[in-house]
Amino acid sequence: MPPAPRIPVIVGPTAGGKTGLAVEVAMEFARRGLSEGGGEGSGPGGGRGEIISADAFQVYRGMDIGTGKATADEQRGVAHHLLDILEPDASEPFTVVRWLELAERAIGDIRARSNLPIVVGGTHLYIKSFMEGMFEGPGADEGLRAELRGLKSSALRAELERIDPEAAGRIHPNDQRRTIRAIEVFRLTGRPISDHQAQWDRASSVRPDAFLVGLDWPSEQINRRINARVKQMVEAGFVEEVRGLVETGRLEAQAREALGYKQLAAWLEAGADPDQLAETIERIKIETRRFAKSQRTWLRRLRLLDGSVWLNPAETDQTDMARVVVDRAMG
Repeated sequence: MPPAPRIPVIVGPTAGGKTGLAVEVAMEFARRGLSEGGGEGSGPGGGRGEIISADAFQVYRGMDIGTGKATADEQRGVAHHLLDILEPDASEPFTVVRWLELAERAIGDIRARSNLPIVVGGTHLYIKSFMEGMFEGPGADEGLRAELRGLKSSALRAELERIDPEAAGRIHPNDQRRTIRAIEVFRLTGRPISDHQAQWDRASSVRPDAFLVGLDWPSEQINRRINARVKQMVEAGFVEEVRGLVETGRLEAQAREALGYKQLAAWLEAGADPDQLAETIERIKIETRRFAKSQRTWLRRLRLLDGSVWLNPAETDQTDMARVVVDRAMG
């Protein structure tokens, strides 16, 4: 019996077409009639691809347009996992540990059906933890976090720049959650979180049953795609989606930190001045482009992973890319 295909883990910048490629990989796997044993598909469901989302915000119900969640038409009949599993007002935060538990369970179920798991994301911490194991930082100190949340954003930023300039260079000034975590790690361990993460990088080994597929867009092209995507989201009803979540009190805590949702929620709560909407949408574009820039920095580090595949979607047809991915999975 040939070995089971390796799991493709598809990463790339926001608006880069990751989900579309994942669906095409699933379709290519099905077209070949392959099964987990590497031969012709057999048994119920054998020889199909199934997608596991590695996105921290696509887990929330009702957050569809702004998270880029694949519609039923875009899913093309391919099974998707870890979408719509939580309400956006959930009291407990959704953590990387919880995602890993659910992802491994989904992989086991998909393998049992002789199908191919395809991970796509999304949230870089999820991907890195999936591929290289967890960063074993200190546990949360809720008392310390409450103290830090009581400080002004400017004070938090100044503290981070003082204790960990490297982390301050990576963490956006408006990202309060990651800023507080970085300060928390320093206070609890006496070492900057960037030191812990560098040690994590050096000690990591890649899981043998998976391989990374990176989408490598030129920055000017991905910026144009981001601008177009935000425009399309607004036309598809993004403002109304956020309005419904805010008015029903469902957009809380972790969920409201999602790009676009945070900016539109602030606009709505400030009175929803129609004259300020265009400015808010432009700010979403700017913040998303900035996020994509930080993603490119992270993706450059992933190039060092053994066995990774890097594709240029600007020059390669999606069907051809899917063939490359399936070939690598089977090889």
